[in-house]
Amino acid sequence: MHGESLPHAAAPFLGFARLLRHHAFAIAPEQVTSFMQAVTLLGPRSMNDIHEAALATLAPSPDRRSEFEAHFRGYFYGNAKPSIEGEEDEETRVKDDRGTREEESRTVRQEKGGELSSALEQLSSRDFQRDADGLGSFRRRLASALPARRSFRTTRTRSRGILDLRRSLSEIVSADGDIPAPLLRRRQTVPRKFLLLIDVSGSMKLHTADYLKLAHAAVQGADRAEVFTFGTRLTRITSALRIRDRDQALARASALVDDWDGGTRMGPTLLAFLSVPRFSAFARGAAVVILSDALERGDHADLETAIRRLSARAFRLSLATPLAGDPRFRPATAALRAILPVLDDLVDGSSVRSLTHFILSLARPAQAAEAIWKRVS
Repeated sequence: MHGESLPHAAAPFLGFARLLRHHAFAIAPEQVTSFMQAVTLLGPRSMNDIHEAALATLAPSPDRRSEFEAHFRGYFYGNAKPSIEGEEDEETRVKDDRGTREEESRTVRQEKGGELSSALEQLSSRDFQRDADGLGSFRRRLASALPARRSFRTTRTRSRGILDLRRSLSEIVSADGDIPAPLLRRRQTVPRKFLLLIDVSGSMKLHTADYLKLAHAAVQGADRAEVFTFGTRLTRITSALRIRDRDQALARASALVDDWDGGTRMGPTLLAFLSVPRFSAFARGAAVVILSDALERGDHADLETAIRRLSARAFRLSLATPLAGDPRFRPATAALRAILPVLDDLVDGSSVRSLTHFILSLARPAQAAEAIWKRVS
């Protein structure tokens, strides 16, 4: 949406949305469109109409309502610019590969802790070397191996279905009242969505290349696979990985991601993912696999909140950590202990072989992660 193509009277409303995005409010393009449509429907007859339209469509979170009100008064009434606590903190940036625009979302705190991880943002790029990895079999088997669900769409069947009354009556009419064999339909079974969230921070540097190759095979093998990377920023790279040639796909993904081998803000970046409605919808009813060491720095409250919210949306939520490749590994950090009861799986993510074996088994039931690790400890 560009101001040049809008009526002159609409420019202030688009400008207000841009102001909120500048101050790290998570506002999707669809919400901006809804805001302007709501203003149009309301007249508007007064500033109160504009205020109510903004609240209903831009939907500020309760903890940022006062900040929203301050920006509204400052923008539309010309009050002095409000002083907002935390305005100078670093922000989690969200990049959608559907365009080049970056969405700023949710102010995050710099935290201390985590032996191998860092919250400092360090932007860099990556090159991925060509090699053989045997992911062809995984790609071919993935669609049939994913958990399935019953779709609301139906298909014709000769048995074990429900009567397709409309088509059966049509057949009777076309047969001049004769009663042919009844036509049946049944609901289709389709694979669930598959969502990969890949940690590209410095502590995961040794595994990033393998994870991206696995992600490319997943997107090629499953129609409804989505892939995001996170470190200090969140980036959707699905469209890049849809390129059939892997080397070209990974080169495109490398250009999209700005925070290779940098710091770690796992909790805030996952919360940023959940704060964008279109992204959050990818997780609904999906098999979600997070590839990360989960070395969250300092206070893990954001991580725990994000994992709980993600678990509530997902069909199955799994964390694959390379640390679990060590037989001595135990989920002993405060962050892992906090999220373990919510996880469906906590598995070895140290190699492509272990990951492909696990992902291809997602349709099979398994004990909860907490029960398994209690036996091991």
